[in-house]
Amino acid sequence: MTITLTVNDARHTLDVDPATPLLYVLRNQLRLDGAKFGCGLGQCGACTVNVGGEAVFSCLLPVAAIGERPVRTLEGLGSAQHPSRLQQAFIDKQAAQCGYCIAGMIMRAQTLLERSPHPDEATIRRHMEPNLCRCGTHMRILAAIREAAGGANS
Repeated sequence: MTITLTVNDARHTLDVDPATPLLYVLRNQLRLDGAKFGCGLGQCGACTVNVGGEAVFSCLLPVAAIGERPVRTLEGLGSAQHPSRLQQAFIDKQAAQCGYCIAGMIMRAQTLLERSPHPDEATIRRHMEPNLCRCGTHMRILAAIREAAGGANS
């Protein structure tokens, strides 16, 4: 089946089974490897992307369920040369250890900051709860989000 998706402001027409999880389309067809396969059950958050303004587990979302909603991945936020404010805060706070969860963490945090540019600590913690970091850098991740929330978001 032919499906058209808008990913990081670019339209893509793909021949794909409509039941294919978005994660596989992003990684295999579009070669966007920011979102990671973690558990495949929506329990870790390594695959988190933004779909229509919502943080979603891309391992669970069939590509046919996206419809016209835009998809945004880590690659759509900034680059190594020009990171977004949030990405720079993650760098400054050394929030990544192994780095596997970081794309999902950043995408979930970006969704929060777009809705609420200056969230309080309880809101940050509640919003980030679905995403797990097996290395235990949660405190640095929270510090990075607080730093990014201290000014205008990019």
